[in-house]
Amino acid sequence: MKKIGILGGTFNPIHFGHLILGQSAKEEFGLDKILVMPNKNPMYKTISGGVTEQNRIDMIKLAIRDFPYFEFSDMELRREGATYTVDTLRELKRKNKEDQYYFIMGADSLYQIETWKDPDKILSMVNVLVATRNDSRSALDAQIEYLEEKYHGKIFHLSSPSIEISSNEIRKKNISGQSIHFFLPEAVIDYIERNGLYEHK
Repeated sequence: MKKIGILGGTFNPIHFGHLILGQSAKEEFGLDKILVMPNKNPMYKTISGGVTEQNRIDMIKLAIRDFPYFEFSDMELRREGATYTVDTLRELKRKNKEDQYYFIMGADSLYQIETWKDPDKILSMVNVLVATRNDSRSALDAQIEYLEEKYHGKIFHLSSPSIEISSNEIRKKNISGQSIHFFLPEAVIDYIERNGLYEHK
């Protein structure tokens, strides 16, 4: 049995906040690997900036190439139509029945999880690892207690450093001509520059 982390998102672009979150989950919970899984057509977020699917794939692969415990997964990209977390988890569990899955998310996603498709089934299939930003710990504890009691899931705090970086902030900085160095790997910055991504039009 392997312990597999799932780190999903639009990754538009992937940045150090994502990578630190995945590394913290691996170390704290003894995970064997982290699947970095970009969304295709997420129901809850628009993929902005004019990037292509291939752009996002390329940036992810550049960001994780030196870290063998990160593994790119195109599972959601291969699916037609809107992508739902519950369908992804069903597919993973069907292929690897013995493996144990850990879904890594931020506190903002945990507060919204009941708006997702079939939250009860999601929480029955995975352990949830939730990272805090500057949220009130007591409020987050209350949300965890509420969800665990209602859905009988297992939700754990992830002691990841609080990295206040967002993909949206990176896009805005680049459009306005500000430096994005130290927010994401240099290989990804070089790719963004070479391909003219997130530039002012």
